[in-house]
Amino acid sequence: MDTMRDRFAPVVSRLLDEDPRVAVVLAAIGTDSFAAAARRHPDRVINVGIREQLLIGAGAGLALTGLRPVLHTFASFLVERPFEQVKLDLGHQDVGAVLVSAAASFDWPAGGYTHMAPGDVALLDTLDGWTVHVPGHPDEAETLLRHAVAADDDKVYVRLSAQANARALPVDGQRTHTVREGRRGVVVAVGPMLDAVLAATEGLDVTVLYAATVRPFDAAALRRAAEGAAADVVLVEPYLAGTSTAAANDALADVPHRVLGLGVGRRELRRYGTLSEHVSAHGLDPRSLRERITGFLTGGRVAAHG
Repeated sequence: MDTMRDRFAPVVSRLLDEDPRVAVVLAAIGTDSFAAAARRHPDRVINVGIREQLLIGAGAGLALTGLRPVLHTFASFLVERPFEQVKLDLGHQDVGAVLVSAAASFDWPAGGYTHMAPGDVALLDTLDGWTVHVPGHPDEAETLLRHAVAADDDKVYVRLSAQANARALPVDGQRTHTVREGRRGVVVAVGPMLDAVLAATEGLDVTVLYAATVRPFDAAALRRAAEGAAADVVLVEPYLAGTSTAAANDALADVPHRVLGLGVGRRELRRYGTLSEHVSAHGLDPRSLRERITGFLTGGRVAAHG
C-alpha cells in the first residue's frame, strides 16, 4: 500500500492542473515530487529553500492575491518553527492556506527530536478558526486533501502520517463515524489509531467512534454515543495525550462523565529507535491500550506512559 505522503504530490499536482487558484509552496522538502508540476506551472510551484518562516509568509502573500496556497514540509517545521507567522501572517491577516505536514509525531525517529511534533495540533488549538484533518489511510488523505483545497479561504491543517489503518472509511471532512456500538463507554479513535483501538477493544462492550477530522470537534456525535453508553470517554489520539479532552468535556458539559486522554506522552524519548518502538513506549499499541482502557472503565488505575 502506498503511503499518505505518496498520494500528496500526485493529488495536488492534478489540482494545480484543474484549478488556476491553486499554488504550492515548499521549503526544500518534497521538491522532487513536484518537478513535473513545476515545469507545467512555474509561477505556481515555489521552493523557498530551508526557510520555514518564509514558507508561511509567502503562502500568506499568495492568499492575499486570491490564490489557494498549499504549504508543505515536516510537521515540526510547518507548525512549530514558524508558529509566529502562522499566527500573524495567516490568522491576523485573516487569510487561509492548506498546511500539509509529514512525519507526524515520530514517524521518522532517525531524524531525532527536531523532526518530531507531537504538540502540533495542541499548538494550533491556541488559534482561532483552524480545521484539522487527521486521515487514517491514504484514500482518506486524498479525499481530505481535496476537501481542504476546495474549502475556499479557510485555514486547514492536513496531518499526514506513515502510520495507517488497513482500510479506509468514508470521510467527508466533518462527521465522526460510529464503527462499533456498546453500552459501557465510548472510545474515540483518531486517524491512524483506529486499527489499534479496534484490536484493543475486541470483545469489550464499548462504542468505538472514528474521527479523521478533529477540528471542529464533532460534539454532536460524541453526545449521541454517550446517550446510549456510560458517559465514560477515552480519546486515543496520535499526538499529544489530552489534546482533545477539553473539547470532549465541553461536548458533555451538562452530562455526568469522565474523560481519559491517551496519546503521545510529554516525556521526551531520547533513543531514536523505530516507529513501532515509539508507539509501544507511549502505550499506543493494542496490548497497552486494552490495559489502560479497561482499567479506566472499571475504575482502576491507568498506567502512565511517555
